[in-house]
Amino acid sequence: MKTELREGAVIAVAVAVSGVLLGLLWLWLAPHVPLVGDQSGKSWAVYLKDSEGEQAAGVDGTFTLLALAFGVVSAVVVFLWRRRGGVPLVVGLGVGGLLASVLAWRLGVWLGPEQDVIAHAEAVGKGVTFSAPLKLGARGALLAWSLSALVVHLGLTALFGPRDPEPPYEDGPYAAPPA
Repeated sequence: MKTELREGAVIAVAVAVSGVLLGLLWLWLAPHVPLVGDQSGKSWAVYLKDSEGEQAAGVDGTFTLLALAFGVVSAVVVFLWRRRGGVPLVVGLGVGGLLASVLAWRLGVWLGPEQDVIAHAEAVGKGVTFSAPLKLGARGALLAWSLSALVVHLGLTALFGPRDPEPPYEDGPYAAPPA
């Protein structure tokens, strides 16, 4: 049991650290939401440049699809590393996926465009287009990595995992008559 707990902890840490790669890919691949600043008197207002644009949904969708892909890859790697499975292994995979998603989300927000949109609008000037801060509107996307990893690992274990030996056939009340 100690070995399985240690392996589960190693998997959780390895998967969580790989969230850095997800965060960087999300930052690079997510569409930018264009904003424009307007000044009336001393106050600033910031508007979407294209009010019917779907870039904000694309930001969430990009994160979700990347997290699903990372979940599949991590589940395959964990299964190939330890075919026999085990509860600590699966818990490590799920917890690591959740930690990786949170790390990726916070890293993308931190490295992304400036969070203070009013100050950014003042810095670039009136009428100039700039990118909105990277924001994850669908917080359920943080579960995508863990859920896809758990489902794929379960499927791989069910299809290719070790089997319990078949019990020997015994004569019983439902046994076939001798031929």
